[in-house]
Amino acid sequence: MVMKKYNVKNAFLGVLAILTYFILPMLEGVPFELMGIDTATLPLVAKVIYMVAFETVLMAIIVLIFHKKIEKDWQDMKQNHMNYYSTYLKYWLIAIMVMMLSNLLIMNFTNNGVASNEQTIQELFDVSPIYIFFSAVIFAPVVEELVFRQGIRNIIPNNLLFILASGIIFGGLHVISGSMESLTELLYLIPYCAPGIAFAYILSKTDNIFVSMGIHFMHNGILIALQFMLLFFS
Repeated sequence: MVMKKYNVKNAFLGVLAILTYFILPMLEGVPFELMGIDTATLPLVAKVIYMVAFETVLMAIIVLIFHKKIEKDWQDMKQNHMNYYSTYLKYWLIAIMVMMLSNLLIMNFTNNGVASNEQTIQELFDVSPIYIFFSAVIFAPVVEELVFRQGIRNIIPNNLLFILASGIIFGGLHVISGSMESLTELLYLIPYCAPGIAFAYILSKTDNIFVSMGIHFMHNGILIALQFMLLFFS
């Protein structure tokens, strides 16, 4: 694994990215409040356009925070992408198997059905598949990898602590972001933490954010493609 030393400037950038990710969305409705617009009366198309624009701005700010690291990693990626993906794709496959098996066991033994976060996504997909595609396939891989992988990596140089912290925080936020109906839904930490741990492990080995980001793109793209298939054939 790539051993990192604590760097105050890098840690500051990590904290700044995390704060941006959590604080800026709190201001999403401010423009409407200032103009006295009731968002409930807005047509769906207008809401989708605004949400995509807002997330694009948020993504651009976080990319700007890490722009030097991104430029460095991109040059490395152009030269070593074949080696990276042939070597580390297997860890994503392991995470997928953990997700599938743990989801199956949880649903069979708790009668919970799908996780609340997954149910929320399915409901949003039915309302606006275009927004869900943008948010899940473009916004999430870029922003979540920069915040929950690179940002936390900048703060925690120790490999093991970083992998555990990144995976648990990433999985935990996905679980609690849904409307939890019972404490047994905390069991969904297992399937949600699995890819987070895999992505963090990959970053700790490569020190290149584009490797985990690329696999994250693929991961979310496959899931959304399956949702489109269900939408069209159901």
